[in-house]
Amino acid sequence: MKLAGINVYNVDVPSVFQYKLASATVTHLQSTVVELVADNGLVGFGETCPAGPVYQPQHMLGARAALQEIGPSLIGLDPRNIGQLNRAMNAALNGSRYAKAAIDIAAWDIAGKAYNRRVCDLLGGATGDTIPTYYSVTTSSPDEMAREARERQQEGYARVQLKIGGRDVEQDIETLHKVKEATKPGIRIAADANRSLTSRDTMFLSQRCRDISLVIEQPCNTMEEIAAIRHQLCHPVYMDELAEDVNSVMRAVSGGLVDGFGLKLTRLGGISALQIARDICDARSLPHTCDDTWGGDIIAAACVHVGATVVPSRFEGSWIAAPYIARHVDKQNPVRIEAGRIKVPTGPGLGVTPDKLQLGSPIMSFG
Repeated sequence: MKLAGINVYNVDVPSVFQYKLASATVTHLQSTVVELVADNGLVGFGETCPAGPVYQPQHMLGARAALQEIGPSLIGLDPRNIGQLNRAMNAALNGSRYAKAAIDIAAWDIAGKAYNRRVCDLLGGATGDTIPTYYSVTTSSPDEMAREARERQQEGYARVQLKIGGRDVEQDIETLHKVKEATKPGIRIAADANRSLTSRDTMFLSQRCRDISLVIEQPCNTMEEIAAIRHQLCHPVYMDELAEDVNSVMRAVSGGLVDGFGLKLTRLGGISALQIARDICDARSLPHTCDDTWGGDIIAAACVHVGATVVPSRFEGSWIAAPYIARHVDKQNPVRIEAGRIKVPTGPGLGVTPDKLQLGSPIMSFG
């Protein structure tokens, strides 16, 4: 089998409401979908969808420029040889892991179809038919965030992520206490600052909320800031945005900087890199998620397949954008959430098939 062509599509991903973080507000994004076409007719799909140009260095136009650079060098390779494909991408372009991730995901999809196995089967096997997810409560008033956390718990979510930061820390402290009062015991809480807190405010928040069972996710902007306050906090610390690649995950683990991770599929470089990070966390008994920043059914399916292979005691769930987006590229088998859980797709590969009418015409093609 040889790679005969690559098509790249633009897909609009509107949000049903404002998704507000400390540094950005998401209302509408453009996702980049990649289609790998083999000479025997098999196709595989991948996707990358950065959450705007401000949240992190990744951005939509950068992904497409990178694909323009990478694409021609991959024609003629066997897409089932995913390691070889990743080496060829690295030889063609340094960095831009989030763009390469779309091709890596598509290669896993086409490999699964070639062997008539699901991606999770190729990754070691699923632990069950469904996996847990969690709900991200975006920044608003303390009362509103507490109300939403309570409602999501009633819907079946076992974990809520509360967006904090970007405002007076006293509001965040009030929010966390009101969420504790509004929810029943047993729900897991993550206070996610998306790098927006100073080390001072992180310590204030942790000390003032010491009686609340929660994890503090990515409080500060650098590893050095986290290292400086790590042992002065009352809560476990998870790393998210600073887990930029496998090397940074290893650095954080070896330095004892964190107690877990929010791992992002495309930021790390695709399914291949997320699999490595999964195994590192497993070796050190570190809980983690298998998420991405945004995206449609393709990214959601990829996150779910990797998440399905994580040891349940170490798995914090896979966040997907399904509750926040207004459309699905696969209307027959969309990746959806029911009662706080996601069904693992059953078809070969990723188990989702984008509707070509939803994709439209390619914005670039190779081969």
